[in-house]
Amino acid sequence: MSNKLINWIIFVILCFIWGSSFILMKYSKDALSASQIAALRIFAAGIVFIIPAVIYLKELTSKQILYAITAGAVGNLIPAFLFAIAIVKNIDSSLAAIFNSLTPIFVAVIGILFFKDKIKANKMLGVLIGFAGLCLLVLTQQKVSFENFAYSLLIVLATVLYGLNVNIVSHNLKNVNPLHSATISLGFMTIPSAIILWQQHFFELDFGVSEIKNAVIASALLGIVGSAIATALFYILVKRAGGLFASLVTYGIPFVAIIWGMADGEIINWVEFLCLGIILLGVYLANRSEKKEAISLLKDLEK
Repeated sequence: MSNKLINWIIFVILCFIWGSSFILMKYSKDALSASQIAALRIFAAGIVFIIPAVIYLKELTSKQILYAITAGAVGNLIPAFLFAIAIVKNIDSSLAAIFNSLTPIFVAVIGILFFKDKIKANKMLGVLIGFAGLCLLVLTQQKVSFENFAYSLLIVLATVLYGLNVNIVSHNLKNVNPLHSATISLGFMTIPSAIILWQQHFFELDFGVSEIKNAVIASALLGIVGSAIATALFYILVKRAGGLFASLVTYGIPFVAIIWGMADGEIINWVEFLCLGIILLGVYLANRSEKKEAISLLKDLEK
């Protein structure tokens, strides 16, 4: 099996895992609160990484550890709660995935505004087109009330935090082994997530009830597979094929989530598909030059 084929297999697996995370949150809401879903997700993921996190601590300076913990909070812990709240408030999982595709746009915007990244014309055009797609989606939504749609804006906030997280990692942890920073980021999140689970009376639930048991399994899978294992696979893909190729996973996630949503009875209209296309076009344009540079770099490495 060729290296390129293996890379694409990992790519498709990641699209499937992360694209399925939205429907798992939807299934979890039948018996768990938003706070319980989010805390259990991060706790399950953190438990997987807690031993490697302790081992890798000696590889980082105190400043790098602080950045890694901050990345864990803004890139995993807080977004988990924002997504869970939105899903519990009956935001369609497919719609949530469409909003999630804005992440690379905010990576570019935050990099330009706060990390002094140099702006290029194609990046600005991509940001504007992606924002236009979001605005069109907002203006054409009729199947949710204003209150529910306001909750969907929590997902937009989560993508802003994802953008901040990527910039923190790329600018402040660029000399750190990504597996080291990832395990420390998630491993340290077991502490606040465990406290929240206790505060939310999670351990007092009757786990013998089938609805509660199924919801717990879904949330735990969301953490173990959707956060821990997927993160490991993502960094393997980064090492094998480069960060820019790996970042294209973002493009596949909404399509998987839409398929799950349709299978679960969600109605997806042509306007949502159009908005998704516009947002992805913006993402493509905002990253196009970087892709060319990555392809050139990969070709040089293959020589």
